[in-house]
Amino acid sequence: MSQSITILGAAQTVTGSKHLLQLGKRRVLIDCGLFQGRRELRERNWLPFAIEPDSIDEIIVTHAHMDHIGYLPRLAHDGYGGPIYATAATIALSRISLPDSGRIQEEDARYLNRKGLSRHQPALPLYTEKDAYAVLKQMEPVGYHQWQEISGGYRWRFLPAGHILGSAFVEMYFPNGERILMSGDLGRFGTPIIVDPTIVDFAEYLVIESTYGDRLHPVDSPAAILERILHRAWEEGEVVLVPSFSIGRTQELLYTISQLQNEGRLPRIPIFIDSPMAVSTTEVYRAMKQEQDSDMKLRIAEGEDPLCPDHLEFIRDSNQSKALNSRKGPMVIIAGSGMATGGRIVHHLKNRIDNPATVVLFTGFQAEGTLGREIVNGSEEVEIHGQSLPVRARIEKIQSLSAHADYSEMLDWLSHFTQPPRKTFLVHGEPPAQESLRQKIVERFGWECVIPAQGDSFDL
Repeated sequence: MSQSITILGAAQTVTGSKHLLQLGKRRVLIDCGLFQGRRELRERNWLPFAIEPDSIDEIIVTHAHMDHIGYLPRLAHDGYGGPIYATAATIALSRISLPDSGRIQEEDARYLNRKGLSRHQPALPLYTEKDAYAVLKQMEPVGYHQWQEISGGYRWRFLPAGHILGSAFVEMYFPNGERILMSGDLGRFGTPIIVDPTIVDFAEYLVIESTYGDRLHPVDSPAAILERILHRAWEEGEVVLVPSFSIGRTQELLYTISQLQNEGRLPRIPIFIDSPMAVSTTEVYRAMKQEQDSDMKLRIAEGEDPLCPDHLEFIRDSNQSKALNSRKGPMVIIAGSGMATGGRIVHHLKNRIDNPATVVLFTGFQAEGTLGREIVNGSEEVEIHGQSLPVRARIEKIQSLSAHADYSEMLDWLSHFTQPPRKTFLVHGEPPAQESLRQKIVERFGWECVIPAQGDSFDL
C-alpha cells in the first residue's frame, strides 16, 4: 500500500503548518495552522484549500498554537466534517484560542471598515467566533501513548513534545511496520511547568521544525533579565509592555516572576495580564496536573501558586484594558499577541511606543513581516492602525525563554537516533535557518535532508 506526504504549509516559513499524509485510500492532515506575518503569507489563508476539505478523512493536531490549529474553523466552514484528534490539554486550550481568534478577526474587520482602512470593501474575517465554536465540536481527545487505528492497517500515537501544555509528536506506523514521526514543534529540556520532550531513537521518515536552525539561545538567565528590567521599571516609574504568546510564554513569565518574588529578588510591581485568552489559559495550566513537571508539582505541594505572583491582576473587560492607557508606571502589561500582529498589545503599543518611559520586552521569536520583527530590528518609526509613530521606547529581549529547541538542542535530540531516517524533512523555518540546520545534520550525522517547497509531495 502506498503512502505519501504533501507539504501544504510551514514550507520555508514558520507559519501555516499543514502536512497531508496519503495513507492508502485515507487522507490524514497533520496540523491545520494559520499563515501569519507578512502580507504575502497572510493572503494564502484566503486561497482555496489545496484539496477539497471534505476529501480529508481525519485531522491530527500536535498542539494549540495558532500556526498549527488556527485554520481549522475555516476548513470546517468550507466543508471538512470529520474528527480532529488532539490531546486533552490541546483541546482545552483550543476552546480558548480559536473563539478568541475568530472574535479578534471580527473586531479587526469592523475597525478597518469603520476607519476606511481596508484594501477590500467591506473587510471580512477569515472566520467568525461562531465558526470557531462549531469546529470545537469535532475535536476528540487522545491521551499520550494511546494507540489509534486507521483503516488499512495504519496506527498512530501521541508522544510528549515538551513545547507547550499538551504538545505532542505524532508517531505514525504504516502496515509494513515503517513509521513517520511528525515533530510538530520540538520543545526544550528543563522548561518550567511542563514535562520534557520524549526521546525517540528511530523512524524511517522524520518531519522536524527548524525555527532556530541557525541560532543558539543565549545562556543568560531569563530570571536575571527580568530582575534587571523590572527593578529599573520600579525605580524609574516605567511601563513595561510585554507582547506575549498567551499559551506557554505568559505562564512561564508568571512562574519566573513568582519565583523571583519568593526569593526576595523583585519588588511587588503591579502586573496586568491584559488578555482574556491568557487568563483562561493560565487556569488550564493550573488544572492539567498530569502535564506538570516535578518542580511545578513540588511548589504546589508546598502551598505556592507558581502562576500567581503578588500584585497580579487579570484583565478581561475591554474597558479595563483601555483604562490602563491612562495609568502611569511602574507597572507591567503582558498582552497578546506575541509577535504584535493583533490583539490588545497593538493598542498599548500605539498608545505608548513613542514614550521614552516605556519598555517593550519581547520574549520570543518574531517572524518576518510582523510588527514585532520591525520593532526588534530597530525601526525608528512604525505604522500601527494606519498611523505612523516614532519608536522612543526602550526595546529589550529575552531570547532564552523560547519554547523551541535551538540547533544545538535539536542536534542533541537527533543524536539519540540509533539509525538514520531514510529521509528527514525540514519544515517550519525561514530559509537561512533551514539551510543552516540541514548542513549541520549532514555534517554531523550524514543524513539525507530535504527542505520542501510549498505543495511538494514525496512518496514514503
